[in-house]
Amino acid sequence: MQETKHITNYRQSLKERIVTTAMSLFVKNGIKAVKMDDIASQLGISKRTLYEIYENKEVLLFEGVKLYLENAKQKMCEFTQANDDVMDIVLYFYRMKNHEYQVTSPSFYEDIQKYPRVTAYLDGERQKNQEQQFAFMERGVAEGYFRDDVNYRVLNHFFEAMGNYVRDHQLIHQFTSDELFNNILFVTLRGICTPKGLAKMQENDAFL
Repeated sequence: MQETKHITNYRQSLKERIVTTAMSLFVKNGIKAVKMDDIASQLGISKRTLYEIYENKEVLLFEGVKLYLENAKQKMCEFTQANDDVMDIVLYFYRMKNHEYQVTSPSFYEDIQKYPRVTAYLDGERQKNQEQQFAFMERGVAEGYFRDDVNYRVLNHFFEAMGNYVRDHQLIHQFTSDELFNNILFVTLRGICTPKGLAKMQENDAFL
């Protein structure tokens, strides 16, 4: 019984190490450039062992993306529990996303479009979070940080359209991920802020 528990714990630990290592390689080098052999070699395990746990790259990528989103949600949850101010939460999210784009290879965003199961999952997560995001924007309006004359549902459609345009026209090859992110989110955020919200932005080093 003890031996069986030990094997189960080892296998679970190995699963976590595999998905964490694979995701770090995907983010750094792009998905296409990383082979299953590379992941096995990085971990010091056989390719056979890797395939016994994750049958192919898409399954591994799917689990990696799920883990990344779960960790990001956990960080945001911990921050929001400790901070009640809407603008502080927005600025924290901005820093998180800005760092993500700085450390992620442009190839990752291009490559991920070739994995339907992963893109369907990401689309589903975006849809699930929409009402929560709208409620958050309404809270920002109530706290005086966001303008009350903006239709945030219309704005959400514009954001989706911009994201599709960036993808369809492969702007990732013309501009850095950081440039695209800042020129979309930063400009939009300034546009929806009241003078009170703008003052909060100017106080924050992330926007200087």
